[in-house]
Amino acid sequence: MRIETYLLAEHGWVPNNAKLPVILYRQAMTPASREDAAAAFEARFQQHGWPAQWRDGIYDYHHYHSTAHEVLGVAAGSATLMIGGPDGREIEVTGGDALLLPTGTGHCACQSSDDFLVVGGYPEGQAWDIRRDAPTPEDWRRMLDLPFPATDPVAGLDGPLSRHWVSSAHL
Repeated sequence: MRIETYLLAEHGWVPNNAKLPVILYRQAMTPASREDAAAAFEARFQQHGWPAQWRDGIYDYHHYHSTAHEVLGVAAGSATLMIGGPDGREIEVTGGDALLLPTGTGHCACQSSDDFLVVGGYPEGQAWDIRRDAPTPEDWRRMLDLPFPATDPVAGLDGPLSRHWVSSAHL
C-alpha cells in the first residue's frame, strides 16, 4: 500500500480542512471480483469502527459533509475525482484504492468507468449530510467539534490516520 496526502485550504464555498489532510491509500487491497472487493472493504471498515453505509458511485456534483468524516473504498472500476471543490485537485482512483476525507472536504466524480463501484463508510456515531453551499457559523462549530476517529478505517490503530491526523487538530 502506498500513501498520498493532500492538505486542502478553504476554497470558495467549500470549507475543506486546513489541518487534517485527505489520505489516499493506493492499492489498499488487492483487486478482486466486484462483489468480493466491496464485501472486503465493508468488513475492513467495520473492523476498524467505520461501518459502511452504502455502495454506489460518487456524485458528479461538488459537495462536502459537515457532520462526518468519510472513507471511500473503490471496489471496482476507475474514476477521475476532484477534491477540494470547483477547480480543486484532480486525482485518479482505481479498484483497490481507498480515500479518507476529513469533514468539510469537497469532492465529486468528474468521470468514471461503467463498472465504478465505491463503498462509503463513516466513524461510528457520525451520520453524514450532503452540503452544496457555504457553511454557516453553526456548521463551522459542528465541524470543529466533530469527534476524532479512534482508528484508521483501512489500517486500524497504527494506520496513516494516526501519523497524518493529530487528535487535537480540527478545522
